[in-house]
Amino acid sequence: MKASAQADNGRGDIGGGLSLHHLHVFTVVASAGGVRRSAETLYRASSAVTRAIAQLERSLGVPLFERKASGMLLTAAGETVYARARRIEAELDAVRDEALALQRGQRGASGVGATAALFHTRRLSSAALLADVHHMSTVAHACGLTQPAISAAIARLEENLAQPLFRRTPRGMVPTPVGERWVVRFKRVLGELRNIQADVAALQGVLEGVVTVGALPMIRTIVLPAAIANVLARHPRLRIRTLESPYGDLCARLLSAEVDFILGALRPLRDASLRTRLLLHEDIALIARAGHPLAGRRLGFDDLARYPWVLSRASTPLRDQLDDFFRRKGQPLLVPSVETADLALLRGLLLHSDMLTALSVHQLHYEFEAGGLAMLDFPLDGMRREIGVTTRTGARLSPGADALLREISRLAASMPGGDGAAAPAREDEASRSR
Repeated sequence: MKASAQADNGRGDIGGGLSLHHLHVFTVVASAGGVRRSAETLYRASSAVTRAIAQLERSLGVPLFERKASGMLLTAAGETVYARARRIEAELDAVRDEALALQRGQRGASGVGATAALFHTRRLSSAALLADVHHMSTVAHACGLTQPAISAAIARLEENLAQPLFRRTPRGMVPTPVGERWVVRFKRVLGELRNIQADVAALQGVLEGVVTVGALPMIRTIVLPAAIANVLARHPRLRIRTLESPYGDLCARLLSAEVDFILGALRPLRDASLRTRLLLHEDIALIARAGHPLAGRRLGFDDLARYPWVLSRASTPLRDQLDDFFRRKGQPLLVPSVETADLALLRGLLLHSDMLTALSVHQLHYEFEAGGLAMLDFPLDGMRREIGVTTRTGARLSPGADALLREISRLAASMPGGDGAAAPAREDEASRSR
């Protein structure tokens, strides 16, 4: 038992020291209502089951069961842990079900192991990290283990699932197609495991843990900084990270639970795995430096054609809207001198040249406030962007992520164009209701 626990905790940052194996034992005991019945299901001695539960309770610092003559009843903390544990079980059951389906179509395939064999923190974390970095040695260094130990963990996982998860390429170890799908589920499992301690702490009135926000440009200037400052003032033990990657990359991270939610301009959804909720509308304006030759004048298309433009890249939602606007007006499409997603570069170009752009005023709030930029008198016929939150369907946010999202919703509702009706809703409830 001791050796198994040590193996589970091979990468301490994954679950804050929690063992997936212990969590599996806990789930079986909670379902069975007692140690003796669960020991038979687990094919373990009752004493081993009792030790696993005790170790999990010590790791969390709270009792998970009330021991009664009639059986073992879950405490409030136990109910919270059980909810996360069942979500973990569902993810791993889905992996095993697909492995069984694949095996039926393969001759001479070895047997797929039970779902219980997948409740192994080091194996799942090794596979998840290898899928990102592609080299066993890098994974071993990050986990503080030897390369043979990581290789053995991956091999055992492949043996349990009767499928190769990785293949060797000139770029290193790359996931197979099925490995890529399963790694997404492994990352979700590890995400649920990370959130367990935060859930338990929240029951005691403390919000802690890490919240990761995918932050797109159209909400980073005012709403997100203010919301982060307000939440951290109330809950100083929280840690908040933002990722500023392209939208597609953020969606991939959201689906694998590496990002809690995405904030920014909403896109049309073609994936039932994602849900969106509107927070506010932002009007798009024509912008240039204060003192620009076009400032203070009623403008026409001929005026715009005489100056260079800095715009977002082609095929981004804002650029598509701008192209549609010029098409509707029977005008040639703009050919920008600079295409960039870097707001700092765009600010510098506007402030130090006669370039023009079409953008949300909120994104350049501080430059307008300081008097460096001005809106030009050229109506863009109601061009606007919908700003909101994107979450994974059915996701259960950590208490810290939920608190941050509620504060973001509150601040967004108070802004011009804010959707006040959406502000009080808890995100997991809002997602389920769509």
